[in-house]
Amino acid sequence: MTTAARTRPTMPDFTLETRAMAAGALHVAGIDEVGRGPMAGPVTAAAVILDPLRIPEGLRDSKTLTPPRRDALARQIREVAQVGIGHASVAEIDALNILRASHLAMERAVSALPNAPDHLLIDGTMLPEPLAARASAVIKGDARSLSIAAASIIAKVCRDAVMCALAQECPGYGWERNAGYITRFHKDALLRLGVSVHHRRSFAPVRAALQR
Repeated sequence: MTTAARTRPTMPDFTLETRAMAAGALHVAGIDEVGRGPMAGPVTAAAVILDPLRIPEGLRDSKTLTPPRRDALARQIREVAQVGIGHASVAEIDALNILRASHLAMERAVSALPNAPDHLLIDGTMLPEPLAARASAVIKGDARSLSIAAASIIAKVCRDAVMCALAQECPGYGWERNAGYITRFHKDALLRLGVSVHHRRSFAPVRAALQR
């Protein structure tokens, strides 16, 4: 095996979805979330049920795609698949903790699907308790499942758009570029401008800024 072959990224496929359908599922949804790490803005989840006969080419982990490619794929996914989106607010993140808030966003994304799924493929190691009975946790799911990869793209594009809108409301933090993540620019702006209503007060850098 060559070095290039060993380092080539794993490409997602439809194996997990096909296995669930063979077991009797009619609608299999991939679930992923974006925004657990930022110190500002909501956490966003997407649920996607792909049509096995109309899967867009090039689906993969959203982090491996350029913004223009993500945007193009998000449009294609919306044209041929069932899509649900859910958010958990900054207030909910601070009240519940980021893990529980991300699970809440997933629950809302599933509820927003046009058809109720019979089985869920959820990226990660932990399942939201209300969804656990009909779900499978898939480690590195956006690199293994086409449905989860599609959900990662939809969630990323949707949350980036939210952060761009919030950047217009609260300029100076660079959210249109950093999406609320803890970059040097964002940390410097937090010290310079103070804490906005969209910052997560339960996160350490924001707590430190409030104390100062």
